[in-house]
Amino acid sequence: MGITIGVVLVAFGMLLIWFHIPYSPLKSEFDKDVQAHASKARSSTVFDSSDFSHLPPPVRRFMERSGFIGTHKSDHLMMRYENVMFLQGKQGPQLTIDYTQHNFAGEPTRLAMIESGMFGVPFDGYDYYDKGTGGMKGVLGKAITLFDQRGEDMDQACLATYLAEILFLPSAALDEHVAWESIDDHHAKATISYGGATASGTFTFNERDEMIEFMTSDRAMTVAAGHAERVPWSAICGSYRTYDDGLRLPTTFQAVWHCTDGDLTYFDGHIAQMAYA
Repeated sequence: MGITIGVVLVAFGMLLIWFHIPYSPLKSEFDKDVQAHASKARSSTVFDSSDFSHLPPPVRRFMERSGFIGTHKSDHLMMRYENVMFLQGKQGPQLTIDYTQHNFAGEPTRLAMIESGMFGVPFDGYDYYDKGTGGMKGVLGKAITLFDQRGEDMDQACLATYLAEILFLPSAALDEHVAWESIDDHHAKATISYGGATASGTFTFNERDEMIEFMTSDRAMTVAAGHAERVPWSAICGSYRTYDDGLRLPTTFQAVWHCTDGDLTYFDGHIAQMAYA
């Protein structure tokens, strides 16, 4: 009996050590993918007003007001959120997460890492759109795969998410895969086609030329048993400020499903850092 208890205690101790060491297989996969894209050649030129002259008026004004003219034509954006309120669906638990993402222009790519915990057990999530394939994988305790969502609906959904953030990486907004349409002085439509998938959405701008919302119907919502439903989805931005690099960009970001029984804000975060490379 004493030996059994001793073995259990040793195993429990080893498990706690495993939970608390920095290494995570999923995080290692994420870091490797980011490095593979970050190591590619970069442009040495800067934006001027002519780069944005063909864009719809509110998009052009956003680029000018944000301060992108005269800046390096970066094709890599890193965004870091801390203490984000995150819901895993309508019936899922609420988590507080740290969220780090890397967006790349040229070959549309979005790689995002979720780091959190559930009842003291580490939880990692990898949300990705890479080489035309979108997906989301969740791992508990660095070893137990809770979900691994993939398929055509995920490809389009992840492409739509990439499109929602495209104005923060002007090189991506100017990419050949993106087509722009003027609507009026405060709205513009964008369509992105890549890897066999297409996603469209409408950007809304306020009187200060700030992009405050992106709305799309091309981001399916995964519900029970992996079934996907077409539900309007929006990304809401706000609290713009001037960052250390002189760019004027948002500090808050919400992701909202507009369900028939009411809106569901499942991601509500504060942007702690935005950096270009």
